[in-house]
Amino acid sequence: MRVGVIQSNYLPWRGYFDFIDAVDLFVVHDDLQFTKGDWRNRNRIKTLQGLQWMTVPVHYRHTAQLIGDTEIDHSRNWQREHLNLIETHLGRAPHVADVRRLLEPEFDAGHRTISSLNVALARAINAYLSIRTPMRMSSEFRLTSSKTERLIELLTAAGATTYLSGPTARAYLEEERFREAGIHLEYKQYDYPDYPQLWGPFDGAVSIIDTIANCGPATRDVLPSRAPATLSAA
Repeated sequence: MRVGVIQSNYLPWRGYFDFIDAVDLFVVHDDLQFTKGDWRNRNRIKTLQGLQWMTVPVHYRHTAQLIGDTEIDHSRNWQREHLNLIETHLGRAPHVADVRRLLEPEFDAGHRTISSLNVALARAINAYLSIRTPMRMSSEFRLTSSKTERLIELLTAAGATTYLSGPTARAYLEEERFREAGIHLEYKQYDYPDYPQLWGPFDGAVSIIDTIANCGPATRDVLPSRAPATLSAA
C-alpha cells in the first residue's frame, strides 16, 4: 500500500491534491508543532496587484503547540474577508461559483481548530475532484517515537509498503532506515501544465481555488504531474 503523509494546509495548491490522488492512504500529520507564518493557516490567490495572502487567524499560545490543538480566532470575520477577496479577484473567473459552493458550508460550520477546517475543506475539494483516497489523522496512531523513527512507526502502523514523500525530503530522510523497515521510498515530482488564468502571466504558486475558479471540473485534467515519482537510491 502506498501511503503519503503531509501536514494540513489551508486551501493548498493543486500539487497537494495530486499528491493525495497518487496514494492509497493519505495521513494528515496533525500532531506536530504548529509553525507560525506557514501554510497551515494561510495561502495565496492571484490578483491584479500580484499574489495576495488569505490568512485564517489563530490563537498561538506557546511554541510547543500542536497543529491539531491550534484554535481558530473567531473574533474576526475572516470568512467574510476571504469570500470578499475571492469575489474581488476571482469574480470574473468562469467557475468561481463552484469555489463559493465548496467553501461556504465549511466557513459556516464553526470549526474549532485550523486542522479541522483544513481537513474538512480538503475532503470537500477531494469530492469535487473525484479523489477517493481515504484520509486519516496521525494522532489516531498514538505514536511514541520522534523524527525518522516516528515516521516509520506511523507508516508501519498504517500498513504501508511504499512511502511517497515530497521531493525536498530527499535532503534529510535517512533512506536506509526505510529499506531496513521493508518500506519502499519514492519522491513525488511536481511538474504541471499552465491553465487559463486571470491577471497576466501564469503563476502556479497559488491555492487550488484559483485552479477551480478558472477550470471548474476540468481541474481534474490539469491535476496530474507530468513527471513520475522517482525511487530512493537506498
